[in-house]
Amino acid sequence: MADLNYHHLRYFWTIAHERHLTRAAERLHLSPSALSIQLRQLEERLGQALFERRGRALELTEAGRIALHHADAIFAAGAELVSTLKGRPRSAALRLPPLRVGSVATLSRNFQLHWLRPLLARGDLQVVLHSGTLRELLAQLGAHQLDVVLANDAVPRDRAAGWHSTLLAQQPVSLISARPRGKARPFAFPADLQGAELLLPGSQGAVRAAFDRLVQAAGVVPRVLAEVDDMAMLRLLARETGALALVPPVVVADELQSGRLVERCSIPQLVESFYAVTAERRFPHPLLREVMSPR
Repeated sequence: MADLNYHHLRYFWTIAHERHLTRAAERLHLSPSALSIQLRQLEERLGQALFERRGRALELTEAGRIALHHADAIFAAGAELVSTLKGRPRSAALRLPPLRVGSVATLSRNFQLHWLRPLLARGDLQVVLHSGTLRELLAQLGAHQLDVVLANDAVPRDRAAGWHSTLLAQQPVSLISARPRGKARPFAFPADLQGAELLLPGSQGAVRAAFDRLVQAAGVVPRVLAEVDDMAMLRLLARETGALALVPPVVVADELQSGRLVERCSIPQLVESFYAVTAERRFPHPLLREVMSPR
């Protein structure tokens, strides 16, 4: 915009990095009241509130984070110009805003890697990856601290929060184990589960609930050695014990390829689903539509 006041933008940029009006005013050698007036003029020009006050701290709004990304690029380009003309060029390529991804801790690491690989191959994007419970990540999504959450359960539609779950992929679920000694006969599901040692995902997931219903309907009683929420730990236990592990093959793809683990039985009635959960945004990340496409 030709009439954007870049002094105002510099003031905003300083406040955004300080997260505190008084500290920013001291750094700029202005009074807090004068700085507040300059910030308000910028907000009026942009037609958007850039901060919201939380206690004594200032938090960027959704529009404020976008403005900060552009301000960072503008002032980095200015520094690059000065450095270049003084014979000290440095890279200052304009980049997309960081893509902030939340991933449920129980999600397959192999699936996450598959989903992230094309993003990491870009030269204009930084990915910020957070892990946690679905409840924690949804709170961060609602507070505009994340752009998308990867989960293995859909989130119920919530008009107030604006949640939307997009199915990214579905993977079959199998019983996996270390290679049996000698020649193993084909596994008969569900009859051969009677008394078998099992490693199962935690009881809160949809796959586990569906598996329990199948076992109960068949009237068989396996011996559950462990319930494990962390897929990486379930993968390790499958390698180190002779027990059967209930997992999507994608979780143990490397071990299946090497022969360290084998698929004993595919269970066509069970699938693991992978979702991208987003919230309604006035200013969604420019790559969000691309990353929401099925992989």
